[in-house]
Amino acid sequence: MINHPAYISVVSFVVLWLFAQIGWWFQKRQQGMDEETRHDFGIIMAATLTLLGLIIGFSFSMATSRYDLRKNYEEAEANAIGTEYVRADLLPSRDAAKVRELLRNYLDQRVLFYMGGDEQELQQIKSRTAQLQADLWTAVLAPSAAQPTPVVALAVAGMNDVLNSQGYTQAGYWNRIPVSAWALMGMIAIACNFLVGFGSRSVTARSRLLPVLPFVVGIAFMLIAEIDTPRHGIIRVSPQNLISLAESLRPPSMDNFQHQNPR
Repeated sequence: MINHPAYISVVSFVVLWLFAQIGWWFQKRQQGMDEETRHDFGIIMAATLTLLGLIIGFSFSMATSRYDLRKNYEEAEANAIGTEYVRADLLPSRDAAKVRELLRNYLDQRVLFYMGGDEQELQQIKSRTAQLQADLWTAVLAPSAAQPTPVVALAVAGMNDVLNSQGYTQAGYWNRIPVSAWALMGMIAIACNFLVGFGSRSVTARSRLLPVLPFVVGIAFMLIAEIDTPRHGIIRVSPQNLISLAESLRPPSMDNFQHQNPR
């Protein structure tokens, strides 16, 4: 469910509102609290709400840092591919042309990796990416074995950076807020709403005010899930650097060539 932020918001609201109602029901079955007991209860409820706010803030910070990390990896991957495309000039002309063609195909697959959302499509993209990585490494391995010079070694090192950057990106997509952290937030939110319901005194507060905290917490959970979820929801990492690089590396069409070089 943590992969679907909207579901988290709806389910959180329903569950938290239900526990607030349960707290109000328990309060009605108990005898009224005296002033001293209510004062102590207020301290406990304030401390619990403060703890919930701190945990939500820490979780939001964790999600934001992971989102920024995925953006940085996307930029680093585009830089690695662009650098290797230039370093292909260090290889023999035939090998350089082959490496450039493979890099353009590989770049298209990397853009699709960021844009894809269907699991079956992602598996196909990963399969094609793995095959292209093997072809790219083979394309630079042959000339490096034939001419083991420092100049050719630069092209090999650049290809190594290209392959490593993909691994860093995949690791960033796997790096999510732990399920245990979500469970802890949920349990504390349930306790807070139970205490808020238990502390309600009037029927008006039950009907009008009890849904407020579940609604706010549900929105906070949805925002955290939106930022933390790489492929679902509205907030995603856009491969703008990879798309810009793909457009710059695309060979000019014949129509553009004739337009730029009129007779």
